[in-house]
Amino acid sequence: MNWRSWDSAVSRVIVERPGYVVAAFLLATVVFAVGMAGVTTDAGTEQFTEDLEEFEAIEQIEQEFGASFAVSTGSTQLIQVGENVVSERGLLRMLRVQEAAERNPDLRVTSTRSPASTVAQEIDPAASSAEQQVRALEGASQSEVRRAVRSLGDDPAFTGSLSDDFNPEAPEASAAIGVVSHDIEVGATGGPEGGGAEMEGVQRQMGYAAEGFGGDVRVFGSGIVNAEFDNIVGDSLSIVIPAAVLLIVLFLVVAYRDPFDLVIALAGLLMAIVWTLGFMGFFEIPFNETLVALPPILLAIGIDFSIHTINRYREERVQGFDVDSSMTTATSQLIVAFAIVAGTTSIGFAANLTSSFAPTRNFGLVAAVSIVFVLLIFGVWLPAAKVLLDRWRSDSRIPEFGSAPLGMRGGRLARVLTLGLRVTSRSPKAFLLLFLVLTAGAAYYSTGVDTTFEQEDFLPPEEIPAHIQALPGPLTPSDYTVVENINLLQDRFEAGAGEEVQMYLEGRLNSDSSLQSIHRAGEGPPSSFIDDGRMAESTSVVDVIQSYAEEDEEFAALVARNDRSGDGVPDSNVDEVLDQLFAGEAGDRAGEYVADDRRSALAMYSVDADAEDREIVEDAWEVADRHRLEATPTGEIVLFQAVSDLILEDAVNSMLVALFLITLFMVVLYGVLEGRPSLGAVNMFPVMVAVAVLGATMRFLDIPFNAITATILAITVGLGIDYTVHTTHRFIDEYHASGEVYESLMTTMSGTGGALTGSMLTTSTGTFVLVLAIIPIIGQFGVLTAASVFYAYLASLVVLPPALIVWAEHLG
Repeated sequence: MNWRSWDSAVSRVIVERPGYVVAAFLLATVVFAVGMAGVTTDAGTEQFTEDLEEFEAIEQIEQEFGASFAVSTGSTQLIQVGENVVSERGLLRMLRVQEAAERNPDLRVTSTRSPASTVAQEIDPAASSAEQQVRALEGASQSEVRRAVRSLGDDPAFTGSLSDDFNPEAPEASAAIGVVSHDIEVGATGGPEGGGAEMEGVQRQMGYAAEGFGGDVRVFGSGIVNAEFDNIVGDSLSIVIPAAVLLIVLFLVVAYRDPFDLVIALAGLLMAIVWTLGFMGFFEIPFNETLVALPPILLAIGIDFSIHTINRYREERVQGFDVDSSMTTATSQLIVAFAIVAGTTSIGFAANLTSSFAPTRNFGLVAAVSIVFVLLIFGVWLPAAKVLLDRWRSDSRIPEFGSAPLGMRGGRLARVLTLGLRVTSRSPKAFLLLFLVLTAGAAYYSTGVDTTFEQEDFLPPEEIPAHIQALPGPLTPSDYTVVENINLLQDRFEAGAGEEVQMYLEGRLNSDSSLQSIHRAGEGPPSSFIDDGRMAESTSVVDVIQSYAEEDEEFAALVARNDRSGDGVPDSNVDEVLDQLFAGEAGDRAGEYVADDRRSALAMYSVDADAEDREIVEDAWEVADRHRLEATPTGEIVLFQAVSDLILEDAVNSMLVALFLITLFMVVLYGVLEGRPSLGAVNMFPVMVAVAVLGATMRFLDIPFNAITATILAITVGLGIDYTVHTTHRFIDEYHASGEVYESLMTTMSGTGGALTGSMLTTSTGTFVLVLAIIPIIGQFGVLTAASVFYAYLASLVVLPPALIVWAEHLG
């Protein structure tokens, strides 16, 4: 069966058995609706890092190096602002919040500490609980409190929990940090599986309690962070989908001008969403931030197919043909174009399966499958439903509403749509050269696009826009505080406090050179590492050995006997030294840096907070190369930079894969269908122009590649080919019939161009509503997707006509 008989067979089923087709699709919808119950959500940065070597090193550290890194007790930060926090009043406010926490058994508090606690114990050293510390402060005079604060002015443990503006002489400070520890086991990631859910409940309770004491004591911790990550997905969908549906309905009203056609189109959109979510549920694919962008894209592409079907059907109807023959002509012509578009668009999405990140791979898979669903629903079900509808209307004598197709030749829209053809047809080769130069320039300019990966990418801005906050009822987003508190900590407290790189070391530590290797790796530290007297500022088992030698004479003698180099680091009988170290009072401290089986170790290096992350990571790998043991740098800085590097690599790789596979697909397809494989390459030229201009737009608008926008180049290839395929397919049909290139293009631009205009408006508007999402990077993705659709549409009207003219002259 050749392709002409294949599309004719599909058309016959649609026209001759529309009732069976509609019933079968409704039954499938019921089945997919069952799968929707299995859809879960996933959010946050960990889903992008869990497959990386650096993350595996973190997991090994968690498993091997004691409670400090594996499973630890959860903690909550109390951030006090809005007053002089070292005044008697400010100190008492913080202590009363701590006291309330200690008294509440539901919070499972094991200890609390803050600058207020330290001041109270300076006044009364016996005041160990928050209640006793409150009494100590209440019983002291203001002058006693001020003296106590001044006396602590040189204590780094005290000043480190106060804001940068702390003045011990006044004494004054605008912010303070307290810590409440809970008897709740939480892994380093703090996720729900690691006690994060319980921490959320505890921290919410503490927040309510803190509000009762006036002032501004904020509660911050991993439970709240994870809760906000989870809320973002639901909040974004609750805003984006209604907005997309509303705008699409408005466009459909204009495009269709018929309420019956509007109803079946919306029913098709609902089916597409149900099928997609059902597929995710059946295959246990979690819904994450990346997939928030999919529903508007799915709705927009579905409407694209719908407009093409209805518009082409109406072109036949206005010429006087009946329902069956009009739909047969429309579907026979469009089903192949739809199949090509679905195939190429699916390839564009599926190119993201090459990504290094599971969420991006899931996005590529779900998007590719959903496009096939759209093909089936709007290429088969919607025409069948339209046939049933119009037969019923004809029998019921219900009057028709707007039935004229968009862009009829001779109309105002047609004159606009054919403008590019009329201009470029005068010198098509010159214009193609001009477009080629434009593409090269835009591609070169786009090489300056930045890449980022930060926790804040997945959180809403500090100030939620007023128009989003004003949304009614169920559309109102949750309260978000994490970014505001992160910014407050960065602004008020010493920059870079606690910035460090972890070095995971693998190998046997009983060799004579193992401890020396750890020690000497820090000699002559690179520029981003903190220099502590020609040595990198670090902590490791070597530091524990040296500090314990200062405390214990017997151990010091053992170290001296086994230190041939005289630098205080054992370089013989290392096993014996470690045995004595673990047997003594420093054993617990040593366990934080050496695994129980002594086959791995940990070193921590302090780094300059003002240094670029890329510089820190490069320096970390330089230090790693100095170790004789196998060394892997890790920690948040290293991990996030690794993700950032992979984002750019993935963006380029997925685009190249999409270009190669789609070009191959088009060349083979047009070779089989038309015997003209060169048409496949002609189709790709406008798409490449659109991709290059989109990259330049990213740089111009300062939009970086991030965890979500990294998919846009491959998606642009997949979406852009939609417009060129519809145009080329219609042109070939007209060219076969008339043999005239210019007239065929005029008919194509005015007829199919009208449908393309409608689909461009719905697709770009439907995706542009993503700017309403409360996650900024999804808004950026929406802007880029809308721009990519517009560029592809413009290229199909301006770039493709001269390319087809040149093709017809030389290869047609």
